[in-house]
Amino acid sequence: MTRCEFFTEDDRITGFSVSGHSGYSEAGSDIVCAAISAIVSMAEATINDVCGAKAKVRVKEEDARVTLTLPTSCDEEESVQAVLSGMMLALISLKEDYPDYIEILEV
Repeated sequence: MTRCEFFTEDDRITGFSVSGHSGYSEAGSDIVCAAISAIVSMAEATINDVCGAKAKVRVKEEDARVTLTLPTSCDEEESVQAVLSGMMLALISLKEDYPDYIEILEV
C-alpha cells in the first residue's frame, strides 16, 4: 500500500511524504503506482520549477519515499497551496477507485 501524508500547520499544507508501493500489480505494470508517481512529480515540478517555491525535496529510493517540505514562507504561497490541494484531491480520487492500495493522511 502507498502511504500519502500531508503535513499541515493551521490551514497551511507545509509538505508531503509519499512512500511505499501500492501492490496493485507487478513493478513496471502497476497503474496505481504510475498514477501516484505522475501526481507527485507534477506537484513537485509545479511547486519548484513553475512557482519557484524552493521547497526541499528528499528521495529515498530504498524506501520508495519522496518528501517535500515547503519553506516557512514563499512568494507564491496561494499558488503553491492550490497545487498541494489539487494533489490531495487527485490522490483522494485515486483512492476512491483503488481503496485497498492507497492511504491518505493529514498530519
